[in-house]
Amino acid sequence: MNYYPVFLKVENRKCLLVGAGSVGVRKLGSLLECGPESVTVLDTSEPGSDMLLLLEDPRVRFEQRAFVPADLDGIFLALACTSNNEVNRLISELCRERSVLCNIADYPEGSNFIVPSVVRQGELTLAVSTGGASPAFTRKVRRELEVIFGPHYGAFITLMGRIRPMVLDLGKETSQNTALFRQLVASPVLEELEAGNMSLVEEQLGRILPDELVSRIPELINELI
Repeated sequence: MNYYPVFLKVENRKCLLVGAGSVGVRKLGSLLECGPESVTVLDTSEPGSDMLLLLEDPRVRFEQRAFVPADLDGIFLALACTSNNEVNRLISELCRERSVLCNIADYPEGSNFIVPSVVRQGELTLAVSTGGASPAFTRKVRRELEVIFGPHYGAFITLMGRIRPMVLDLGKETSQNTALFRQLVASPVLEELEAGNMSLVEEQLGRILPDELVSRIPELINELI
């Protein structure tokens, strides 16, 4: 099966996590990074130490009880990772009936999306999936990407995120802006960030940016690395 790749916005959305074991800990940690309004966590057992740390987040509400269908009311996204296959399948069926996005651990055929392996460097997000065929190989690829795409990539994305609105505010032609952004991407700025040569980063920006923005370079590169 070919999955349609998409990055899902869960900011200010209500989510449900059923299962607070080790898999649930990983899923909740990833979910909280993306700014949900709230996450209700259900499990019939007491949470472990790793889960207890995550439960300190005010957006998370833990209830030690079994799942009931009403738990899906108003839910945007549901994650199920219990050790009870019957419960997991029930959640899958109810989500399908209610058009709720759901991921059921170890049951891709009952999920309407799968969770890829992710590498993050600041605002740069790389997602890797083998469509469930080989999670072990997915992890291998992720580890390789972590080596290739180091923290300097995150710093570069932050820099571009600062530059872009300043350039657009100048009101120049779209073609000029496009050429400028491409020149920045093709420049040695990324490599100089990796080496920590901020003076050379500043020098490169001075050559590329419009004259109106040169005075703002110290602001642009402040605390990048």
